Amino acid sequence: MGLSKETKEMGMPWESTYGYAQAVKVGDTIYISGQLGHDADGNIVGPAPLDEHNRILDHSNMEVQMRQSYENAKLMLAKYGATLDNVVEEVLYVTDMDAAFAAAGPVRKAAYASDKPAVASTILVTPRLALPTQLIEIKFIARI
Repeated sequence: MGLSKETKEMGMPWESTYGYAQAVKVGDTIYISGQLGHDADGNIVGPAPLDEHNRILDHSNMEVQMRQSYENAKLMLAKYGATLDNVVEEVLYVTDMDAAFAAAGPVRKAAYASDKPAVASTILVTPRLALPTQLIEIKFIARI
């Protein structure tokens, strides 16, 4: 007997190119793939400026991209009738820890509507994410 999985997508081109589901529900647990700071058309909101070697020059749009990543997570959760209140764990992947820490407190508190969100959270720095102008990606686990 196979595992019953309910998958959801957002309609982004990279879902087919890379080959994955944006979200998978198994039982009462929802696994949300890393959410980027992109709009409905797949364009990065507040793209980072790049040098001639596609290296990020400036991380000042971290907050803009972080806010959009949480908005995209809300859209995915809503496909299962859930909200950020259902999130139990998140992992933030960022390209600059200082910029991320400066943005994370206010952005997370606003997203979760709490001064101390009841969410296990990990933040990691990486030299690059999937898209060159991307500064952040956040994965989530939620329970319903």
